[in-house]
Amino acid sequence: MDDDVAEKNHPLARARIARGMTGVDLAREIRSAAERRGLRSGATKQRVYKWETEGVTPDADSQSYIAETLGVPAEVVNPHSWPNWLPGVGAMVIPLGPTSPVPALREALRTTMERSSRRTFLTAVSGSALVTLASTWASTDTSALTAQTAHGSKAVGEDLVALLEETSARLAVRATEQRQHTAPLVDALLTTVTDIIEGSRYNRPVKLRLHALAASLSQTVGWHRFDYGLHAEASQYWIAGLHSAHTGGDRDMGAALLGDLAYQASWRDDPRTAAGILERALSGTRHPAARSLLQLRLARALAVQGERRATLRALTAAEHLLDASSGEPVPPWCAWISSADLAVDSGQALLDLGDTRRAHQLIREGRKLLPPSRAKTSGVFRAYEARSHLDLGEPERAAAAALEALQVAQRIGAPRCVELVQGLVPRFEAHSSVEGVPELLALAAA
Repeated sequence: MDDDVAEKNHPLARARIARGMTGVDLAREIRSAAERRGLRSGATKQRVYKWETEGVTPDADSQSYIAETLGVPAEVVNPHSWPNWLPGVGAMVIPLGPTSPVPALREALRTTMERSSRRTFLTAVSGSALVTLASTWASTDTSALTAQTAHGSKAVGEDLVALLEETSARLAVRATEQRQHTAPLVDALLTTVTDIIEGSRYNRPVKLRLHALAASLSQTVGWHRFDYGLHAEASQYWIAGLHSAHTGGDRDMGAALLGDLAYQASWRDDPRTAAGILERALSGTRHPAARSLLQLRLARALAVQGERRATLRALTAAEHLLDASSGEPVPPWCAWISSADLAVDSGQALLDLGDTRRAHQLIREGRKLLPPSRAKTSGVFRAYEARSHLDLGEPERAAAAALEALQVAQRIGAPRCVELVQGLVPRFEAHSSVEGVPELLALAAA
């Protein structure tokens, strides 16, 4: 019986292949896991084949050995839900817990390995699983998690962590057009930090810094993947970052990562999931700027669903919070939010509610307030402005805005902005004789 002919669509097959394992490898590692407990397992290549292709369910002990072999926390394993607890199954999310950050980080890093190996087994996490994860985050006390220290074989001190933090900070501020060079470095840095968290010895202050760094890097990598439309990867990195932020007791960063998952849900036309995540994120974060950004994203999700009163309430809260003073520094992940962002996103929400003229005014005002250094955001704002001009029946102005957005996006390498403009192309095709439209359609088709 040749392992290469085994069906590859079973979650167990996907999980082992993602780790570069054959059926023989998996069976051997299962037997080793049993031996570490002073027990024996009868796992063989043939038995693995039956699990993957004949609908045979491993017994509870075998499932626990499989989990250990795949790096899945023991608390995830539910023998009665086989194979739904396995990594890569859409409904499966590693639950938050004291040992969850490394498995979550490893799972995220493996998604990139799968893609680079031309394996196409990545499955987006379900909306219900994300809302459940957000609910757990909002209701869990992290004091017991942050109190624990690591007992690895090699000691790690503050000097090394400071170097990693400095490197991360310098890479994070690189311009969008330089990302093709810097993104692999950020990926490698996250792998290094994950290795240190898993295999090193450090005190509590160093632990907090390492998890904060892992959360920040995971967020950055997630946005890299999101911008290129790699949504399954993006969500896994943001989920991994949430685990690290949770273990480090950083509630604002946890809210940030939930906010990113919500933004992705809205982008993928699932505003209900986005709203569910954001409502829970808001219950667990404190800083006014952080809450302002989350309220703004909540307004966008509510507006798409036509919930006018709730949308306006969220927009009012976002505006009030943006102007509120705080005795604490603004978290770096939301330090960029400004009146420009408030105006444009408010305009987008009003556009979805049908208030076209007021929406157009806000979007135009917000774009003018944006500093030149935020070229990618400017391109996104121009795409929004193009949509509002189309809604106002002004195709010539819409074409000018869309053309500028597309040119900026192509110049700096911003696929997400390109996607926004491409989404408007069918509407422009009805105005093919209007000035600027032929040039826009030609560039969009290039």
